[in-house]
Amino acid sequence: MKGIVFGFLGVAFVICGWLTYTQSIWFIIGLCIVGLMLIVAIMDSLQPKKALLRNFPLIGRTRYIAEWLRPKFYQYFIESDYDGRPFSRLDRSLIYARAKKEIDTTPFGTQLNVYDEGYEWMSHSIAAIDHHAIAEHPKCRVGGPDCLQPYDLSLLNVSAMSFGSLSSAAVEALNGGAALGGFAHNTGEGGIAPHHLKNGGDLIYQIGTGYFGSRTLEGQFSEELFAEKTKNPQVKMIEIKLSQGAKPGHGGILPAKKVSLEIAAIRNVEPFKDVISPSYHTAFSTPMEMVYFIKKLRDASGGKPIGFKLCVGRKFEFIAICKAMVATGIKPDFITVDGGEGGTGAAPLEFSNYVGMPLREALAFVYDTLVGFNLKKDITLIAAGKVASGFHIIRNIALGADACYSARAMMMAIGCIQALECNKNTCPTGVATQDPKLMNGLDIADKKVRVYNYHKQTLSSFRELMAAAGMKDADELNRSHIHRRLSMNASKRYDEIYPYIPESALLDRVSVPESWLAEWSMATPESFAPKYLDVYIAED
Repeated sequence: MKGIVFGFLGVAFVICGWLTYTQSIWFIIGLCIVGLMLIVAIMDSLQPKKALLRNFPLIGRTRYIAEWLRPKFYQYFIESDYDGRPFSRLDRSLIYARAKKEIDTTPFGTQLNVYDEGYEWMSHSIAAIDHHAIAEHPKCRVGGPDCLQPYDLSLLNVSAMSFGSLSSAAVEALNGGAALGGFAHNTGEGGIAPHHLKNGGDLIYQIGTGYFGSRTLEGQFSEELFAEKTKNPQVKMIEIKLSQGAKPGHGGILPAKKVSLEIAAIRNVEPFKDVISPSYHTAFSTPMEMVYFIKKLRDASGGKPIGFKLCVGRKFEFIAICKAMVATGIKPDFITVDGGEGGTGAAPLEFSNYVGMPLREALAFVYDTLVGFNLKKDITLIAAGKVASGFHIIRNIALGADACYSARAMMMAIGCIQALECNKNTCPTGVATQDPKLMNGLDIADKKVRVYNYHKQTLSSFRELMAAAGMKDADELNRSHIHRRLSMNASKRYDEIYPYIPESALLDRVSVPESWLAEWSMATPESFAPKYLDVYIAED
């Protein structure tokens, strides 16, 4: 094959060279093209790294071209409207339509197979009501007994995405939309950038294991810098990130290509080098230390709502945190539950695919645990993980959430086309890149209005669904309103799949349900390690 390629290119080069004597411009162009192909073929045959190109110079490159084209062709020409991943074309089209204020209705009935296992639906009521009777922008109050500056949080908000992972233009568009719509914008763990402040939208300041924006030069948490950052009136809530759905148990990843001088200055790290956050916090190491850290942040911020975000892993660890809350009386104002299906930027494949509890199971578990310890009444629950429509909000609230975050849907509202290049700094729409040439394609003035439109239209859909079920307030939603198909001829309500736990049932060993007893017994507020492990080590 190698000889055939070089023979063909050689003959073509000679023919084009001879024909250029006719002075035809086309033969001169052809000579240049064939000459270039010949040079590439020679380089391919001499390079040592790729056996395919070495054995099949020039022709072997078609394989790499096909690999690059495959996800694009698959998304637009092969996959169906409803089975695409991570988001189906139905969901993407809905987001785009609402962001642009275009028609978001569908003709000729559902494309989903309503008899497929896993299909879910909501119960409506014959006694439906006028959706105008429901608040146009429903919100929930965040702030427990110790909170001095409670915040009214929208039921739909921008999830945690850092400047660095996202471009400056994307951050400004998201925050501008939040300002127009009166909802909150989570900064992500990358710290508060000037782009978060430019449009005046409400901020949820997230602190991850890297403590970016509130760290010493050595990477330790700085209470002084934290207090300085949280004095800003735009900062309405503070969220401690324990783990995230895309890569639970793994620190944040910002590739070197995205670590510009500006980002390095904001995060207090070295520019043009990979920024890998630790997988654990250095400010605390036990449940008791964690709740005291919550108190420290609440005091340093002047009493603003403090919460934490986690993707549930070992159940007994969350139970241990709840035991620490009961023992100390210190409670967070909110808890964000991120599902294993969440994620926006760079993550190792194994972590994205195989680590972390999916949102529905995790949300039901966290809600039930808080109820079992009689803590839920003081703590707001926020759900994150593939929230894109009014039904997703309804489903999460039915499981126990009070409000929702949305990340990828908000990215799509500002132009993301699911190109799956978030980790390469080559995002073609300028959303997830630090390349100035690509960022220039994202018009902030236009895109912030699209974020506002998407948020408003999605909450309008939520209100219409509520009205169809005959309910005026989100507090009326519960697990009995959502059904899931288990097989062709069987389905169950969510309250049957995720049965409620009696209030205060986890406060005393005697009242702990049998299905909870093993995890409850392993949990101790003094350590994240299981109690039986301590006993085993002591005896050994």
